[in-house]
Amino acid sequence: MRAPPQPGILLVATRELRWMRRDRLALLLTIGVPIIAFTILAITFGNAVIRNLRVTVVDSDRSPTSMIYVQAVASAPGVTVSERSGDMTSAMHAIRSGEAIAAIYIPENFERDLVARKRPQIVVLYNRQYFTPGNSASAAISSAIATATATLSTPSGANGTFAPGSLVVEQYVLTNPELNYAQFLLRAVLPTVLHVIVAIAAGYSVGSEFSRRSVRGWLKAAGGSPLAALVGKLAPLFAIFVIMMIVEAGIIHGLYQVPFRGDALLMGAAACLLVIAYLSLGSLLQLLAGDLALGLSLTALFCNPAFGFAGVGFPVLAMNGFARFWGALLPLRWYVQILFDQAVRGLPTAVSAQPFMILGALASLLFGLSWWRLHAIARKTPAPVVDHLPMTSSYQAPGVGAAMVAEFRRILNDRGVFGLILIAPVIYGLLYPQPYLGQVLRGIPIAVVDQDHTELSRRLVQTVNADEAVSVAVRADTLADAQAALARRQVFAILEIPERTEREVLKGNQARLAAYVDSAYFLLYNRTLQGISEASNEVTEEVATRGARIDGSLAHAALIRNAPVDLLVQPLFNPTGGYASYVVPAAFVLILQQTLLLGAATLGGVTFEQGGIQGRRRRANARAIVGQALAHLCLAMPGIALYLIILPRVYGFSTLGGLLDLFLMVLPFVLSVSFLAQFVSLWFKRRETAVILFIAVSLPLFFLVGVSWPVEAIPEFLRSASRLFPSTSAIDGLVRINQMGATLHDVSRDWAALWILAGVYGLLAIVAANLLNRVEIRREH
Repeated sequence: MRAPPQPGILLVATRELRWMRRDRLALLLTIGVPIIAFTILAITFGNAVIRNLRVTVVDSDRSPTSMIYVQAVASAPGVTVSERSGDMTSAMHAIRSGEAIAAIYIPENFERDLVARKRPQIVVLYNRQYFTPGNSASAAISSAIATATATLSTPSGANGTFAPGSLVVEQYVLTNPELNYAQFLLRAVLPTVLHVIVAIAAGYSVGSEFSRRSVRGWLKAAGGSPLAALVGKLAPLFAIFVIMMIVEAGIIHGLYQVPFRGDALLMGAAACLLVIAYLSLGSLLQLLAGDLALGLSLTALFCNPAFGFAGVGFPVLAMNGFARFWGALLPLRWYVQILFDQAVRGLPTAVSAQPFMILGALASLLFGLSWWRLHAIARKTPAPVVDHLPMTSSYQAPGVGAAMVAEFRRILNDRGVFGLILIAPVIYGLLYPQPYLGQVLRGIPIAVVDQDHTELSRRLVQTVNADEAVSVAVRADTLADAQAALARRQVFAILEIPERTEREVLKGNQARLAAYVDSAYFLLYNRTLQGISEASNEVTEEVATRGARIDGSLAHAALIRNAPVDLLVQPLFNPTGGYASYVVPAAFVLILQQTLLLGAATLGGVTFEQGGIQGRRRRANARAIVGQALAHLCLAMPGIALYLIILPRVYGFSTLGGLLDLFLMVLPFVLSVSFLAQFVSLWFKRRETAVILFIAVSLPLFFLVGVSWPVEAIPEFLRSASRLFPSTSAIDGLVRINQMGATLHDVSRDWAALWILAGVYGLLAIVAANLLNRVEIRREH
């Protein structure tokens, strides 16, 4: 006869695995949701380089020379000429409506003025509200126009006059020479999504002991040891998520051929610490709350904004004091730093020692607090689980108005749902923008290696140091010293001024400067290179016009020699290039969807928990569904006003849209979210199901909209699938209206798509409710 299993860690782990096998929701959360999220993100970033960004051209000259420029742009690898607008009004409509990301204007008499050496101007307008695609299009267009100009330029020594040479910045891209977005984003986004799932999975496992399992049985299986109980419960989850991270890393480095440059053992240990930290965090919040739904809500509130505070999109060095402090409390922040130092940069192990120790300390602290809290609970007699009381009213009067009033009462009387729909938007509105409020990167530290030691080189160093974007933090004698500073993260770029630089310029030749720029973080890379290029161009212009009046003929001649065509690149809608102005308005709309979707869908599970089939039947008829949607619309309005009207003005974002256009866009958005929530919640029997299923979809959805990642780089089938969520059309439409001054006519496709979703989900909710009611009536008879 087999002896009964001994209490301890193994018995608790066995108990947990059996529960996970029986509980489909736990199995889906632990395995299904991470795989789905990983697949979506991997496909989204499958195009390593952004291509075919659509631009429109207004060619008012229509000459052979202007056609050369149009053809140069059309053949550029990053952009494609999608249309030829007749005037700038139609070109601006194309940008506002999303038909184009940029517009190029070639004026009348362009060829004649170029031949007459009058330095004609080409104007490029690009949409910097859509940050990554806009900046990429601007760079590709500028490069194409410069190439076309070089084929038309006259020799610098024309007319027998001497022209000094120029400074040319040669870019040497460090860590990611191909500027591969998959290497940059995919590797960082996946742990960001996974850490939310890890914490929620641990919270669901621990919280279920308070709701429908038994804390006493859990401790009994551990032989009364809180430590054994906690370790045994978390051990299966730890093994599953560590294996998942290993598999994902293998796919990234194998399938996508993203190189790994650092210490694999250190990176693996950091991954284990990350999983332990968020398993412990999810457990701790449940043990403190003693309520499954409340604990899951707290976990989501703590984990969801972590992507911004981790420093992936916007660097930590540009964050305000609060953002740095809050980010330092997040294990993800330190894991991401180790990830970029080791996997991307390949730095020595000693460089990652500090973040690794901080990550280990946070994981130990969170686990210790969880153990302490469970120990406190074990000393008390667990309170019996109290079933939720049935709903106060067993009868609901027919009619839309009565359903609307009843829904108001349900939401106001349920703390969890009330918090999701009304309180969470306020907290997110204050917390989420904090990492990005620095807006523009300033004073990025760089190293300078001046091997020329001339007046020109000293002037160049002074100009670089005076530029807003960069700051000379290290003046190294050798390139090796500068590289050591780069490895210690003291600087993010190296500018090398070779010997004989001044001599080459004075001889009329091009003098090449070497700029070694770290591309681990793309925003840092682009901004650093911009600062170095601006300073180099300014010094070149000074050398060319030395001794001449700025407005004189000699200065003008020098400008024509160096740049026969004046290229004016003008950003639209976000002229300062503020990161918060770009990312926060779009994120606000996604937060509105998430909070309303979670709150309204949670009500479906609450209704079943409290009233069973009869309770669900009261909410599942056509009039009730419409009335409940109207209640959701009314209760969502404070959050909408906060996110679209109040906070943009508080934070200084552009607000160009009309209130009527905003309301007309919001109306189908909220109704479609409500109907979607009511439709899916017809199958929910627990209040926590909504949080578990939908909590991890926010980040993948954000990248599918087209604001931060261009739609041209997203596979068409995935883009079409993303439109099943109202946020895709709503973000595009509301951002264009509020931040870009578009009218409802400009975003008519998004508006129509939202009304179609509202109609389809409303009809699905009504039809599915009737079918479920009929099935249940047949079962009763």
